[in-house]
Amino acid sequence: MTQQFRRRALAAVATASVLALTACNAGSSSTGSSGSATGSGGGASGQSVAIGLVLEPTSMDFTRSDGAAIAQALLGNVYEGLVKVDEKGAIQPSLATSWTISPDRRTYTFDLVQGARFSNGAPLTADDVVFSINRVKTDWAVAVKRSMDVVSSATALSPTKVQVTLSRPSNSWLYAMTTRVGAVFSRTGVAELATTPVGTGPYTLGEWRRGDAIVLRRNDAYHGAKPYFGQVTLRYIKDAAALNNALLSGTIDVIGTVQSPESLQQFTTNDRYRVIEGTTNGEVMLTMNTSRPLLKDRAVRQAIRQAIDHRSLLQTCWAGHGTLLGAMVPPTDPWYQDLTGVAPFDRAKATQALKDAGAAGRTLRLRLPAAPYATTCGQVVKSDLEQAGLKVTIDQMDFPTWLSDVFKGADYDLTIVAHVEPRDIGRMFGNPDYYTRYDNKAVQAELAAADAGTEAQQVEHMKEVARLTAEDAASDVLFLMPNLVVADKDIQGLPTNAVGETLDLAHLSRS
Repeated sequence: MTQQFRRRALAAVATASVLALTACNAGSSSTGSSGSATGSGGGASGQSVAIGLVLEPTSMDFTRSDGAAIAQALLGNVYEGLVKVDEKGAIQPSLATSWTISPDRRTYTFDLVQGARFSNGAPLTADDVVFSINRVKTDWAVAVKRSMDVVSSATALSPTKVQVTLSRPSNSWLYAMTTRVGAVFSRTGVAELATTPVGTGPYTLGEWRRGDAIVLRRNDAYHGAKPYFGQVTLRYIKDAAALNNALLSGTIDVIGTVQSPESLQQFTTNDRYRVIEGTTNGEVMLTMNTSRPLLKDRAVRQAIRQAIDHRSLLQTCWAGHGTLLGAMVPPTDPWYQDLTGVAPFDRAKATQALKDAGAAGRTLRLRLPAAPYATTCGQVVKSDLEQAGLKVTIDQMDFPTWLSDVFKGADYDLTIVAHVEPRDIGRMFGNPDYYTRYDNKAVQAELAAADAGTEAQQVEHMKEVARLTAEDAASDVLFLMPNLVVADKDIQGLPTNAVGETLDLAHLSRS
């Protein structure tokens, strides 16, 4: 039986959009209502908004640079894909108005929206989609490019119709197309992606003041509903207190990612602001480099997991906001199960296990990116592990150095970082070359079976992946980052849940 997905562009506009406000991502613009001419998006042409974030991108090119901050700023705003996800994680149309899937689940045929143009003036055609899919396989230089390995061919059937054939059925491919690998590029607009992104989205890059802010300007030639705000400034403020003060002083309108949850009372008791708290898919991971001699030992990894009082850590690090997880699967994923009971906190048992493994007194290097959650949680992890008998040294690093040394070079024993990419347990633990260096053939087999099977089989195999990685202590999930946002009370369009990579700006408005 042919599976068919028909979704109209009108439905996409009506669907609540996702503001993916990640824990790993961070200025100067006034945010008043200057200007009186009415813009095509419904807001005054001079309307602007400023959002405070933490870690700014190291480049504008997510095809060659890792890190969530680039996709957060550009995906869905400057770049669009064929499909996207809504606040519940369901796949919705974007540049594709509809698509069909063949009975053997290998061939996808997409109908493209008409009238879309890139910011360089070139019209969007099926050839651009084919170019973009093929370019992931040939020119991309980041780990997520593996999502496109399953594609055998991409063909333009007409200027508005694209056919993609997979080498085998894949449950994960279409969902992966909602992430950065699905971004559609202009064939004539990829020469300077690091500084000049060219996309079909509702915004264009106005300027990038490194170390300060990224300014996006409304694309008045956008093919869809025009954004309310003519200008959006993403202000990058690393210090948590300074971020709060920026909102209190009116320098920004939104704290996109609250970095000091213990300070929320100053906003919850002030009727100028509103606080939004929901969930994300951003797992704060204590990642273990399983290629290190000490961490190759499963007993040591399990002892590390058992030595950490996760409930106390969540209270200390994030004032109790967030969710405890036993595996790298958030509750919004269909294969979620409560695995917090696997290797629960037991300091005495962890201490004995470390002694039995000959690890007591050994030193581990915990290398932390300069993000408030990592810094705060790192101190708790250090204390817990040292109480169990290990020695821990902490290296504090700026984010570009962390990306180079830890993420790319795997030069670490332990690290803490929020993984905000959706459904990424397979990338984390299914690829031995990833920075975890985790190589478990049983996990790899379950991942393959999950991808190739029916949807019901996918759920069962992914549950097994979660259980295997939890029992093997492949790494430790400290907690699931909440979607914790503070905004001026008149800012509308902020979702409760942030699921996905993108910070969706087009649906924001001011009442």
